[in-house]
Amino acid sequence: MTRGRFITIEGGEGVGKSTQIGALRDWLAGKGLEVVVTREPGGTPRAERIRELLLAVDPEPMPATCELLLMFAARATHLQNLIVPALERGAWVICDRFTDATYAYQGAGRGIDLEQIATLETLVQGTLRPDLTLLLDAPVELGAARARQRNAQSGHSDRFEQEQRAFFERVRAAYLARAQREPARFAVIDATGEREAVAAAIRAAVAPVLRAANHHG
Repeated sequence: MTRGRFITIEGGEGVGKSTQIGALRDWLAGKGLEVVVTREPGGTPRAERIRELLLAVDPEPMPATCELLLMFAARATHLQNLIVPALERGAWVICDRFTDATYAYQGAGRGIDLEQIATLETLVQGTLRPDLTLLLDAPVELGAARARQRNAQSGHSDRFEQEQRAFFERVRAAYLARAQREPARFAVIDATGEREAVAAAIRAAVAPVLRAANHHG
């Protein structure tokens, strides 16, 4: 049995991740692959309950370390109960955000020491890392405008979306810095273009991973 591939989709608020994940899922499924779409925090019943704790707007302040540990608690159950079994049976897993988001949001955004995040990453993931990370990048103001439009339609805003612009600028800068440090794993996708242009750029980035998997398989 050939191991599946693990693709993560990263980016700030309003970059269009949900739309592009759906398009990528359909494209890969059209090639006869089993595709599992999931998200972080969340993905399993327990991890989704932790997500609710993380996103709820609550009068009690949430310390940054509490937020960090909840993220990795959700990730631990998500990996063991959903992601790893799917990869082992040969499925391709597309995950809406993963540990790069923790470095960007909790690290750069909240100011948590990156070495502490790295320690938890090793504890929870061992050697498991994504085969490919697609970073959907757009200027913060554009993403914020899209997110506001989406929230106006749904009437919903979570704890993270209430952060100030400077927070999201730090998040974006951290994502781009990580992509620069790990060019073999990351593909930076310009998310400002038309939906189909973004989807085409994503397919082009995934194609080499697909070819390599077919070659090994």
